Amino acid sequence: MSIATSRTLHAARALLPEGWRENVRFGFGADGLIASVETDVPVAAGDEIANGPVIPAMVDLHSHAFQRAMAGLAEVSGPGEDTFWTWREEMYRTVGLLSPEDVEAVAAKLYVEMLKSGFGAVCEFHYVHNDRDGTPYADRAELAARILAAKETSGIGLTLIPVFYAHGNFGGAAPNPGQRRFLNDVDGFLKLIDASRDLASKSGAHFGTSIHSLRAATPDEMNAVLAAAGDGPIHIHVAEQQKEVDDCLAWSGRRPIDWLMDEMPVDERWCLIHATHHTDGELRKMAASGAVVGLCPTTESSLGDGIFSGEAFLRLGGRFGVGTDSHVSTSPSEELRTLEYSQRLRDQKRVRLAGGPNRSNGRHLFDTALKGGAQAAGWASHGLQAGAPASLVVLDGSHAFITAAKDDAILDRWIFSLGDRAVRDVMAEGHWRIRDGRHADDEAIDAAFRAAILRLQG
Repeated sequence: MSIATSRTLHAARALLPEGWRENVRFGFGADGLIASVETDVPVAAGDEIANGPVIPAMVDLHSHAFQRAMAGLAEVSGPGEDTFWTWREEMYRTVGLLSPEDVEAVAAKLYVEMLKSGFGAVCEFHYVHNDRDGTPYADRAELAARILAAKETSGIGLTLIPVFYAHGNFGGAAPNPGQRRFLNDVDGFLKLIDASRDLASKSGAHFGTSIHSLRAATPDEMNAVLAAAGDGPIHIHVAEQQKEVDDCLAWSGRRPIDWLMDEMPVDERWCLIHATHHTDGELRKMAASGAVVGLCPTTESSLGDGIFSGEAFLRLGGRFGVGTDSHVSTSPSEELRTLEYSQRLRDQKRVRLAGGPNRSNGRHLFDTALKGGAQAAGWASHGLQAGAPASLVVLDGSHAFITAAKDDAILDRWIFSLGDRAVRDVMAEGHWRIRDGRHADDEAIDAAFRAAILRLQG
C-alpha cells in the first residue's frame, strides 16, 4: 500500500543532474516517471511541499533478500579460523528452513527497511528456486513470485534477476547438499526465466539474468544462458575471495576476472559483483569494458573478503554502484561510508574517493553510485530529471545538521554522520512509500516478519 502522492512537489532545494538548484517543482506522471522539472519557481496552489532537501533515491544493485533472516547469526567463533567458507554453512542452514511464505515475509520487511534508509529500488539476485528438498516447485517461478509480491507490498522498485547455479566449484564439480535449493540445469533454468520474466512484466519490474559465479557454471552453460538472456542486465559474482582466485588458477591457468573478460562478452550490460581480488591489468580491463562493479562494503567487511581498489578504479574511469548483499546493513549511507573508510584504512590517508582536489567526498560517492546502480538495474534514465523514475528522498529539514548545511555538505553530513536518521520521506516510482519514517503497512509487515523469524529460530 502507498500513501497518496500529489502530482507536483515543490522543494526549496534539490539535487538535479546539473547540480543543486533552489525552488524546484517536480511533476509526476501516472506511469511512475518524473514528467517535468522546473527551477526557480514559487510555490503554486496544489503543490506538495518537501520538508527538507530532495535527492534521488539510490539503487541497491545487489541483494539476497533471504539472507536478512540470518543477520547477526554468524558471529560466534568456530573451532578454527572463521572465513567466508565457514559463514556459508549458516547460510545453508537458514535457506534450508525457509518456506515460500517466509521468503515473502523476510523480503517485504527488508525492502521496507531499505526504503526507510534511502534506497528506492533494488536488484534482487534471486537464486533460491527449489523446495527445501531440492525438487523444483510445480510452478518453477514460485519463489520469484514471492519476491515480486514483496515488491508490491513494500512499493520498492525492483529488477528481478534469476540466477543460474549448477555446480559446486570450477570445472563442473558436483554441488554440495546445502546448495540443493539453488540448482538448475540449463533447460530448467530457461523455463524459470520465461516464467519469471512474464511475472516481472505484469508487476512492472525490470528483468535481468545472472550466472552465480564461474564456480557455479561451465563455459558451455554460461554461453547457453547468455544466449537466452535477452537485452536486460547481466550480473555475476567474481573474485570475491582469494580461494576463488586460487581455484580458478588451478582450473584454467587464469585468474577469475581475466578469464571472464577474455572469454565472455562483458560490456555495459554487465555488473561484476565484488571483484575484490584483481591485478592492475584486471582493473584496467574492467574499467575499459564499461561494466559496473557491484561493491557491497558492509558484507565484504563482514565476510573478510578484502578491500577493492576503489581509488585506482575511479582514476581509470571505472564505474561502480553499491549493494547490501547479505543485509547486515540495509543503508546506502552506510555502504558509501564503509567503502570510503576501507580505502582510508588501507592507505592510512583521508578522503580517497572524492575524484579530485577541492571536491565533496559525499557528492562524488553519491553521484558515482547512483549512476552505476541505475545502469546495473537496467534503467534508461536516472536522477531527478524528466523521464527518469520518480524515486526520491526528502532529508529531514528540521535537523540542525541538514538545516545548516549547504549543497554538497548536505550529502557529506548525511553519509558521514547522520545516516538513516536523516531520511524523512521516500518516494518510489511516483508514490510515497515512507512518510515521516513510516510505511503505511508497517504493522502487518512487521507481524509477518516476526512470525517467520520465530519459526526459523524455533
